[in-house]
Amino acid sequence: MGLTLIYRAAAAAALLVAGTAGALADGDAENGKTIFKKCMACHRIGEGAVNVVGPVLTGVVGRKAGTYEFSYSTTMKNAGEQGLVWDEKSIADYLPDPSAFLKKYLTDKGKPELITDAPKMTFKLADPALIADVIAYLKTFSK
Repeated sequence: MGLTLIYRAAAAAALLVAGTAGALADGDAENGKTIFKKCMACHRIGEGAVNVVGPVLTGVVGRKAGTYEFSYSTTMKNAGEQGLVWDEKSIADYLPDPSAFLKKYLTDKGKPELITDAPKMTFKLADPALIADVIAYLKTFSK
């Protein structure tokens, strides 16, 4: 009986992961546009966008981290130099907790000494469905 419960829990976890992956692939760009209004406190996107508190996010999907003309934290620049590229997965992992993501990324690369300061982004977006929608919206402004 205990083993059956473990198998059911594992199956439920697998479905949850599969559902999250599907949500990333199937984000709603129109809803993402609405959610992105929260991001507009710091970021701009689209033709003619300029940096404000945060960098322009036009073309962010597929871009190496810390490379757009902006005053990034040293930790963000270091993550980019270590190979961080903003794809759907990295953005989805970053948005719930930017600081924790960058620390984990550099530590996993064997470079914890490159964590020199906190990233400037303090906003957190934790809901996987909303993250998928924002990513879908960002993708409409990327190659």
